Amino acid sequence: MATNRAIAATSAALVTMLTAESEREAQADPLLPKWTVSLYQAEQLQKPTEGVVISVYLYRVGLSVARRDRGLRVGADGTYLASLPVDLHYLVTAWSGSADTSQRLLGWAISVLNDTPVIPTSMLNTFPGTPVFDDDEQVELLWEPLSLTDLYDVWQVASQRAAPSASYVARAVRIDSQVKIEGGGIVRERDLEVARGPS
Repeated sequence: MATNRAIAATSAALVTMLTAESEREAQADPLLPKWTVSLYQAEQLQKPTEGVVISVYLYRVGLSVARRDRGLRVGADGTYLASLPVDLHYLVTAWSGSADTSQRLLGWAISVLNDTPVIPTSMLNTFPGTPVFDDDEQVELLWEPLSLTDLYDVWQVASQRAAPSASYVARAVRIDSQVKIEGGGIVRERDLEVARGPS
């Protein structure tokens, strides 16, 4: 189960994965223009970066119902409150002045993410600082088609015409609670005398 940096670490892992694969793709297809992979916020959707970019935009975080609660977390130094499972919803978008380039890059990004349905711990823990995820943890990544209404709501934030995009969900990212459950005190035995009523 992951620390409270799990959301940021998952987003960074997606960018790292696409960046690493982009270097291989650039060598395989030298006709493609050079592009970058960036983590976007809402304001960047309104004014996309100049040049050719694949953006990763976290547009929603919700409580995950994909898995049942696993109960209390037992750490090396005691028991903690149950971890919170969340789903992270991403929009992956190809930005370019050329429609052909945008579509080719979006197809490439979809292919990379389809080939990696589970983000391994080694990639999740490339986030700076101490490891965020346990050694046996992974994050499941799934294609998540958006309804026209949801897609419209996302692009309303951008205040511009929609660009070619694909939507994904990173499911059941479990964020650890840091609240430790203290054990109860010693139980004392007490004898109670019951008064007898009139016979």
